[in-house]
Amino acid sequence: MTDPFSSPPHPPHSSARSYPPHTSSPSYDTYPWMPQDQDPAPAPARDQPSRGPRHSALGHHSDLRVLRSAYRWQRRVATLTALGYFVLFLLLSAFAPSFMTSEVSGGLSTGLLLGLLQVPVTCLAIWLYEHTARHRVDPLADRMRDLAAVDARRDARQDAGRRATR
Repeated sequence: MTDPFSSPPHPPHSSARSYPPHTSSPSYDTYPWMPQDQDPAPAPARDQPSRGPRHSALGHHSDLRVLRSAYRWQRRVATLTALGYFVLFLLLSAFAPSFMTSEVSGGLSTGLLLGLLQVPVTCLAIWLYEHTARHRVDPLADRMRDLAAVDARRDARQDAGRRATR
């Protein structure tokens, strides 16, 4: 096979033969924010000044960095909430067994109480994830979608204008 994801052909039982380098990376960019190769624009007429794009391309916009950092913050807060509590529970179980076996009330030990509190803490982590998504990540993503739509409409108008002048 000749696609970029297939392995190179194996020689018949010859371990001394050297293999050509294997390229497993695809021939296209893997990130949507990377600029795409575009056909060079036709040279402008001598009487018209050359104009660059008025607005920066979507892939170079700083909102992408802000969106990535907001999403990263969202994941960290939710993960550290749930895992942090669980690690605290494990550390107390391992290093403070007298505290974990002490009775809170009516035969309920501290360890059992803290273990039962794991469910509400996990629910809190889920709520934090949704809350930060609703208030931090989603507005940025919506703004990026709106900017992409505006850029697409602007580029379509420019392309239509170029075709009409040819």
